[in-house]
Amino acid sequence: MARKNSRQKQSKKANYHLDYLTDDKVVVDINRSDPFSSANFSPSPKAKPFKTQTNSQKHFTSAIKSNILTFGLGPAGTGKTYCTAAMAAEAITKGEVKQIVFTRPAVEAGPGMGFLPGKLEDKFDPYFGAFKHCLTQLLGKGVVECAVKNNNIITEPLAYMRGKTFNDAFVVLDEAQNCTEAELKMFITRIGRSATFVINGDLEQSDIGGNSGLFQTINRVSDLSDVHVHSFDYDDIVRSGIVRDILQTFREPVPAHV
Repeated sequence: MARKNSRQKQSKKANYHLDYLTDDKVVVDINRSDPFSSANFSPSPKAKPFKTQTNSQKHFTSAIKSNILTFGLGPAGTGKTYCTAAMAAEAITKGEVKQIVFTRPAVEAGPGMGFLPGKLEDKFDPYFGAFKHCLTQLLGKGVVECAVKNNNIITEPLAYMRGKTFNDAFVVLDEAQNCTEAELKMFITRIGRSATFVINGDLEQSDIGGNSGLFQTINRVSDLSDVHVHSFDYDDIVRSGIVRDILQTFREPVPAHV
């Protein structure tokens, strides 16, 4: 009987702590009752510390901390996704939220990739790549892998969010210029207790023609309390100087000699 009780105690202890060996040979010890409490979770030593690069990024991250719903608008390369990932990483490491949720419309730029094999999460993973890359830089590959394994970081196709409520979560909608007004209404009504929602998009880069609902949605909710709209400009592009120059040329008429 004593031997049986001993096995039960060992089993109970084993279910409480998990040593997770990641692909980059990092062992992450997770307290499964509260996996990302500030007491037992910290970024990998190999993680890249976050630091804003422009005043606009500083204002954007400050707005995310201060509001329930924040819109980040502006051209590619301004750091919308990276800043959002940094605030999500900070929120979960401090124990302010229990989960990071990422979503975006399954709309591709140009011809579609066709059928993708695997489960639903495998099919959606290509859309998650940029945000996941940012989280990996900020937290470390092993930490992100472990968080995904334990459902502390999840990807959720926008079309599957209806009927859900997100409590104690940092929820990100990327590429929102490819959403209809009905989709955005559905998304922002998922806000639950102690939740932070961030919607990022570029009003000049929609891939669904004239049906984008981002502009209309902003006009409807921008005056509400706990809602902030932040706009990046072309001068805020930090990716590279040539990206800024290229995007500027697309705002101008095609030269006559072409």
